[in-house]
Amino acid sequence: MSSDRNSKKDNKSGGSEPSFNWRGVVLIAIALALLGLAVLFRGGAYSNLEDVPYNRFLELLENKEIVADNKNPLQIVVEDGRATQTLRGAYLKQGAGATAAQQVPFRTTVYASVAKNLEDRLAAAGVPFAFRMDSNLMAQTLIGFLPIAVFLVILYLLFRQQIRMAGKGALNFGKSKARMLARDKNKITFKDVAGVEEAKDEVTELVEFLRDPKKFQKLGGRIPKGVLLVGPPGTGKTLLARAIAGEADVPFFSISGSDFVEMFVGVGASRVRDMFEQGKKSAPCIIFIDEIDAVGRHRGHGVGGGHDEREQTLNALLVEMDGFDTQEGVIIIAATNRPDVLDPALLRPGRFDRQITVNLPDVKGREEILRVHSKKVKLAEAVDLQVVARGTPGYSGAELANVINEAALLAARRGLKGITLKELEEARDKVRWGKERRSLALSEKEKTNTAYHEAGHALLLELLPHTEPLHKVTIIPRGPSLGSTMWLPEEDKYTNRKNELVASLVVKMGGRVAEEIVFGDVTNGASGDIKMATNVARRMVCEWGMSEKMGMVEYGEHEDYVFLGRDISRARDYSEATAEEIDLEVRKLIDDAYGIAKRTLTENREKLEIIAKALLEYETLDGVQIRDIIEHGRMLNPPPGPPPSSGEKMQPEKPPKQVVVAPDVTPPLPGGLSGAPA
Repeated sequence: MSSDRNSKKDNKSGGSEPSFNWRGVVLIAIALALLGLAVLFRGGAYSNLEDVPYNRFLELLENKEIVADNKNPLQIVVEDGRATQTLRGAYLKQGAGATAAQQVPFRTTVYASVAKNLEDRLAAAGVPFAFRMDSNLMAQTLIGFLPIAVFLVILYLLFRQQIRMAGKGALNFGKSKARMLARDKNKITFKDVAGVEEAKDEVTELVEFLRDPKKFQKLGGRIPKGVLLVGPPGTGKTLLARAIAGEADVPFFSISGSDFVEMFVGVGASRVRDMFEQGKKSAPCIIFIDEIDAVGRHRGHGVGGGHDEREQTLNALLVEMDGFDTQEGVIIIAATNRPDVLDPALLRPGRFDRQITVNLPDVKGREEILRVHSKKVKLAEAVDLQVVARGTPGYSGAELANVINEAALLAARRGLKGITLKELEEARDKVRWGKERRSLALSEKEKTNTAYHEAGHALLLELLPHTEPLHKVTIIPRGPSLGSTMWLPEEDKYTNRKNELVASLVVKMGGRVAEEIVFGDVTNGASGDIKMATNVARRMVCEWGMSEKMGMVEYGEHEDYVFLGRDISRARDYSEATAEEIDLEVRKLIDDAYGIAKRTLTENREKLEIIAKALLEYETLDGVQIRDIIEHGRMLNPPPGPPPSSGEKMQPEKPPKQVVVAPDVTPPLPGGLSGAPA
C-alpha cells in the first residue's frame, strides 16, 4: 500500500507544471509583519518620550510643571543590578501666543547616588510618585528578540525544500530514474493489444508466475530472468510490456536505456544497481528497459576503442542480472529493434533467457488492430475494416493507429457524421506516402513526362506474367514523387520467387524505357527505380543465390542495419576478381530487365499512348480502367465527372483488397514487396 501511495504522489508531482509559490509569499508576509512588530515592541512604546536631563527635570519640578496625580503618578523605575533610575511621566509645555499648553511625555535617567533626596523633593513639590521594579531583564530580552527568531524559523521553512532538492541534485545523481507506474494508473491489458497473438501467448506464463509464483516453484520450474522483445518500430513492444503489468496487477518500473549514461563517470553503473534494489523492495514487479541497445551494445566495438562509461554500465547490468534470483518475483523485460548490435553476453541463457519476436501484423492482425483503435472513433455503418486491413500490407500497429486518427480528422474537416471507407483509404495513403500536392504547379511538359513514365510502369504490370495485379496509377504529386503506380498483392507475401523478382525488375525499368521510346531522351525521375532495382539485383546475386554463374554462395555478411563500430573493421571475404564478377552479374540482370521492358513497350506503343493520354485527362485511373484500355483500346467505364482541382482525391469504384505503392524515392516495402515508382 505504501508503494502505491508513494507512486501516486510521484506521478502527481512529476507530471504537473511548476505553479506559483503562494505558500512562500504568505510565509514571507508573516515574517515581515512579525519583524515590524518586534521593532514596534522594542522602541514603539517609548519612541515618543522626550529625554529630559536631570537638571531640567528639577527646574520643571520647581516651576510646578510636572503633571501627575494619584491615578497617574510619576513612575520611578528601579532596575536590579544597575546604579541608575528612570523617571517617566509628563510635563506641561507652555504654548506660544494663543496656542494652548500641552502635555509632553518625558523620560529622565538619573544615578541613584545623585538623586538621594529625590523622594523628599517630589513630596515637597506635591508630585505623587510610585516605584516600579524592573528585574526580569532576560525575559524582556527574549520577548524583544522573539519575533526575529520566528522570522528566521519561517525563512528556514520556506527554503527547506529548496535545500533538500539542492542536496538531492548534487549527491543523488546516481539514483535510478526508473518511473513506477502504479497499479491503479495502468489500465492497459491484453484486450488493448492486438495483432501479436503469438507474443501474447509467450508472455502469458509470465503473468501467471507473477500472480501465483508458488505454482511454478513447487514443481521446481524457473521462470525466465529476462525477456527481450524484438521487432520493428511501432509493432507494440512497449504496449505489450505494459499489458503484462496490467494483467499481473504488479508494480511496473519503466526506464529508457539512454537514462543510464550521463556526463559523470560511473553514474550508469550506480543507477543500474539502484534500479535492481528498487525492484527487490517492490517484488513482485516488472522492470522494463526500453531501447536497451543504447546501453547494451557490443563491448569493444566502438570507434576509437569504445565508450568506457557505456561499457561500465553494461558490465553492471550483466552482473546484476546474473546474480538476480527469479524466485524474488522480479522480471526484467527489455525492448529493442536492433538486436544485431547487442552484446552476446547479454543474450545468453541466464540473463535474457527468452527472445520474443514482435513482427509486423498479418492481414488478420491488422484487422484486429484497426478494430481496437476504431472503438475510440465513430465509423460509418458501411465501413468494412477487413477491406482496409487487406489494403495496408507492411503497416505497423502505430501506423494503423495513425491511419484511424488521420481518417477521423479528415472526416471532421469534411463535416461528416462518421468515417467512411473513402477517408480511411485517403488516410492510408497519406500516412505512408504523404499528402497529395495538388497545389504543385507542374508545366505541361512535366505532366506529360510523368504520364508516360507512369504509363510504362502500369502497362508492364498488366502485360507481364508473375506480377501483382495493378490497382491504381496517378500523376498527382504525393510526398516527394510526381506520380505513383500501385498494385495489389492478392495475399500477404513472405517470400519471392525468382520469376517474380525478375518481373519486378522489368516493371521498375518501365518508366525510364517509356521516356526513351516516346521522347528520345531520359530524365532523372527514374533515380528511385534505379536504386531499388540495383538493390534487388545485388541481393539476388549476393544473398539469395539466384545467379547461375555465382552459385548458391553468400558474398559478404548482410545486415539490415549498419553497425559502424563492427563493420568499419570487417574485411571483405571475397577477392577482387569475385567482386568484379558480382558487378557483372548485377549489371546483366539490370540490362536483361531493361531489354525486356523496351521490347514489350515498343510492341505495345499504341496502348502506351492511350494510357498516357487518359492519365493527362483524368489524372488517376484504377486497374480496371487500365485493363479496359489494353483489351478494348478505350475505357468502358471512365472516371465520372471532371478531374478534381484541389483537395478531393478520386477514388476507385471497387474497394481495394491490398495496396502496395512505392514512389521513386522510397525503399522497398517490408516483407520483400516493392513498388513501381514515379
